[in-house]
This record gives sequence, structure tokens and C-alpha cells, in this order.
Amino acid sequence: MEPVVISIVVAALVIVFLVASSVRIVPQARRYNVERFGRYRRTLQPGLNLVLPMADRINTKLDVREQVYSSDPRPVITEDNLVVNIDTVLYYQITDPRAAAYEVADYLQAIDQLTVTTLRNVIGSMDLEETLTSREEINSRLRAVLDDATGKWGIRVNRVEIKAIDPPHTIKEAMEKQMRAERDKRAAILHAEGERQAKILTAEGTKQKDILEAQGAQQAMILRADGEAKAVELVFQAVHRNNADPKVLAYKYLETLPHLASSDNNTFWVIPGELTEAVRTVTRAFGDDGAPTGPAATADTSARAEQAPVEAGSPALEAGSSVLLDAAAAADEAEKQAAAAVSDAKAEAEAAQSPQVPRRA
Repeated sequence: MEPVVISIVVAALVIVFLVASSVRIVPQARRYNVERFGRYRRTLQPGLNLVLPMADRINTKLDVREQVYSSDPRPVITEDNLVVNIDTVLYYQITDPRAAAYEVADYLQAIDQLTVTTLRNVIGSMDLEETLTSREEINSRLRAVLDDATGKWGIRVNRVEIKAIDPPHTIKEAMEKQMRAERDKRAAILHAEGERQAKILTAEGTKQKDILEAQGAQQAMILRADGEAKAVELVFQAVHRNNADPKVLAYKYLETLPHLASSDNNTFWVIPGELTEAVRTVTRAFGDDGAPTGPAATADTSARAEQAPVEAGSPALEAGSSVLLDAAAAADEAEKQAAAAVSDAKAEAEAAQSPQVPRRA
């Protein structure tokens, strides 16, 4: 019984081993290449797969997801004989697991070497300035070359990016100085533009201020002249409407004369030529309010004298004498007032010129 049991157990173990070795579970996004007796048989897809035990063997396990490969910095010589270190980043994806396993021994190394040689060819036709400013062009040319070469390897290059371009240290210092000079230049230009705009705005503001002040002064002068014109017109109309007596006008004229020298800025005062006529008018006014003036009055007086002879000691003669005396006194008083006004004006003018001398009361 024991040998039979042992044989059954051994057979069961063998069956379990064969079943376990014939079942293969492939994860998602993985591909397994199966060889049968050393020759490629098929590629296992994700899920449960059955193989022949002892005959089929899994050779390679590949990941078909998009992967990233970053290369080390490589020295590259530009067209102007400058050595720059460039490192790239490669994004690729396996599209054919059989070709990736059997068409090339090490696809990563192959892609790296192809990237370096292509990069040297591309950078060798550019100078340093163009290399630093033409990354998009370099990336597109690299991608085109790599995609064409890796297609037969079952690999698709999705994108190639230049991660860094490191020029020599001396070139970096020169570039920094150049950039600093450019920034200083732009700053000086912007500062000058700001000052120019500020001066322009200030000048425009001053101009507008002067214009507005001139317009305001003009309007004020116009309004003041209009007011004075209206005042003169009203006075003129009032004088003509009320038919003012020339005696009143002459009196107002004499009354205004002292005010001509009232200002402290007057250095001299000119006596008008109409002063005598005004004094005469006032004198006649004080002499006879109703008596006519001029040649007509003289003729009238002579005629009356011829018609009525004057007797000595008559009341008419005495009345005429008193009237003549009053007129003469009024004339003398008017002349005294005018002379006093002139003296006061001259004294005030002299006092304004010489502040040390006390002014007259």
C-alpha cells in the first residue's frame, strides 16, 4: 500500500507542477515574449495564458507604457568652436515587443548613442547664440531622426526635449555682463522716457494754467470794463436826464481835485487847465444863482444900466455892491481851497519820496 500511495502522491505533485508551470498571468501594460525550444513562439497578452511546460520559456518581459529616459550631459562643439554640455530627455514607448527584443540588443543604449550623434550633427551647424535660442528646432530635428531610426526596433519616440545647455564658464560671465548691460540700458531708457513724459506733462500743465489765468484775467477785465462803461453810461444818463447845472458839475470837479493826489505812489501832481474855468463857474454860482453868464449877461447889465440911471446911495447900488463882494469872497475862497489842495498833494508826494520827513497834517 505504501508504494502505491507514494506513487499517487508523486503523480499528483507532478500534475500540480505541470499545471502551475503551464499557466502564466500577465499584468496589464506588460508583454511577455515566449520561446519554444529557443525560438520565438508568441507574445503573451495581459491576463491568463497557457504555455507548454518544459517546452515554452518566457524570454523577455517588456513594459509597453510610455517611459522617460534622461541622458547624461554630453559635450558638443558648436559652429563657432565652443564646447557646450547638453543633456536631453527622451519620451518613448514600445509598440512591438518582438522587434524590441530581437531587432536590437539594448534599445536604450542604441537610442542614447543615436541621440548623441544626431545632436552633434545638429548643433555643429549652429553657433552658440542660435543654439540657445533654437531649442524647438533642435527638438523637432532630433525627434524626426530618432523616430525614423527606432521604428524598425518597435519603439516610437514621442518627444525629445533638451533639458539643459551649459556653455563654458567664461562664456557665462560674458553673457551675464551683456545681459546686465542690456538691462542697464533699458533701465536708463525707461528712466529718460519717464523724465521726458513728466516734463511734458508739467509743461502742459503750466501752459494750461497760464491760459486759464489769462482767460480769467481777460474775463475779469472785460467784466470790469463793462461795469465801468455801464456806470459811466448811468451817470451820463442821470446827468442829461436831470439836466444838471454847470455850476454843480464845476463844484464836483473842484471837489474831486484833492483826491487826485491821495495815492502814495504819486511823485508829482499836474494842475489841470480847467481849474480857472471851474473856479469862475463856482464864483458866479455864489454870486448870483439866477444871473446869466457870459457876454449875454454883460450886455443885459449894460442895457439895464442905460435904462435906469443909478443914484448915489440907492439901495440897488448897495445890493449890487454886496453881491460883488460876496462873489469876490467866494472866488478867493475857492482859489484858497484849490491852492491848499495843491499844497497838500505836493506835501504828500514829497513825504512819499522821503519817509524820514514827517508828513504834514
